[in-house]
Amino acid sequence: MVVGGKVHATRHPKTAQRPASGPVGARSAIAGVRSDRPVASVGSRAGVPDDRRAIDDATPVDLSVELAPGLRLANPILVASGTFGYGIEYGDVVDVERLGAICCKGTTLKPRIGNITPRVTETPAGMLNSIGLQNPGVDAVIERYASTWAGWRVPVIVNVAGESIDDYVEVARRLDGVPGVAGIELNISCPNVGKGGLQFAIDAEAAGAVTAAVRRASDLPLLVKLSPNVADVRPIARAIQKAGADAITAINTLSGIAIRPDRTRPLLGNVYGGLSGPAIKPVALRIVYEVTQVVDIPVVAIGGVSELSDALDFLAVGAVAVQVGTALFADPTLPIRMVDGLAAECRRRGFDSYRPLIGTALPRKPSAPSAKGVEYRP
Repeated sequence: MVVGGKVHATRHPKTAQRPASGPVGARSAIAGVRSDRPVASVGSRAGVPDDRRAIDDATPVDLSVELAPGLRLANPILVASGTFGYGIEYGDVVDVERLGAICCKGTTLKPRIGNITPRVTETPAGMLNSIGLQNPGVDAVIERYASTWAGWRVPVIVNVAGESIDDYVEVARRLDGVPGVAGIELNISCPNVGKGGLQFAIDAEAAGAVTAAVRRASDLPLLVKLSPNVADVRPIARAIQKAGADAITAINTLSGIAIRPDRTRPLLGNVYGGLSGPAIKPVALRIVYEVTQVVDIPVVAIGGVSELSDALDFLAVGAVAVQVGTALFADPTLPIRMVDGLAAECRRRGFDSYRPLIGTALPRKPSAPSAKGVEYRP
């Protein structure tokens, strides 16, 4: 939920507490990622007029958001796992302390060398990646990065992946109580080797089971990342909430392939890759719209955010925060400008908080899901 009060970032009780500290810019080099359009206005609901008088530029705007008990962010603009490394890599080009939070690269129990190459290719309005969770393993991540994170005001949320419930639980257990680790984001779009390799994310029972197991193993704030590769995401979201997640991230990448120029075989070494970038925003927007109507925990949106107007769209369908991902490869300074742009938009609308922008496009009563085929109704 979004809360008022002083803008600061609060760490989980088991870890040290740390106070937290315009138009977006040039056209991206990545196909379809653009950040040169004017900032869009958002709609209104009853009691939230559009014609409030703009407030002075010096008036502070409360952008703080509480994603979980003990995890309050200074603002709702995060950077997504796999696109910002461990945060340290961007320290010379981005003021990381101004971000709402950093979701670090996916972390597993043991080191992984990743998939065979090629691993990445551009697509119209996005990219496909098949990195394969290359990482040094949880112990090395803690040793190399946690002490630096502990000195930052911005919270770092560790993205966790695994091939079994035991894997997830052990990684969470090792992260629990480590200074510098503000929370966990479960990547459940991983094969469950105990269930024939089917992803945890595509089955409500499996998604709930891994969430519940990690919840028992760790007191850290717990976010769980949904897969879009399902017919109806709502039962999965409900199961995750029931199992004890503090928040939901939506969405992970869509599954896709690319073909070699000579058309003799798929281009990526692993055949399948995850599609990200502006091309997936309508899917992400639809899923966030559906999920926020059936859960009571905060939803963090991700999928094609490449300018402030994208963030405003996700807020309108009920998200309380957004993650910037693929667009970072073209412009790593984008999230900082989005923070400033969000505050400016609130002042323009006459708001001293961004909360009135949340949920303005949601129906008064839960709507039918897209799985019912309503998009084809005559």
